[in-house]
Amino acid sequence: MAFTLSPELHRRIQEKLATGLYKSAEEVLAAALRALDEDEETFAAIAEGNADFEAGRYQDWETADEEFRKKNGIPKGE
Repeated sequence: MAFTLSPELHRRIQEKLATGLYKSAEEVLAAALRALDEDEETFAAIAEGNADFEAGRYQDWETADEEFRKKNGIPKGE
């Protein structure tokens, strides 16, 4: 697939290549897409949590902490 980049995007890709962390523009773009996917997953999880909260589906901290510790075998801290 061929496409044209703006001068600003081309400059930014060149900056990333200059760090030596990436071997090609394709690697830079692949990393950017992975980060975008992660951001989208994070935003979806936040939206889901917000919807749960607004619907009253939540626990107070003490209850959640107690259940987490019990599930994971973590003794209660002082």
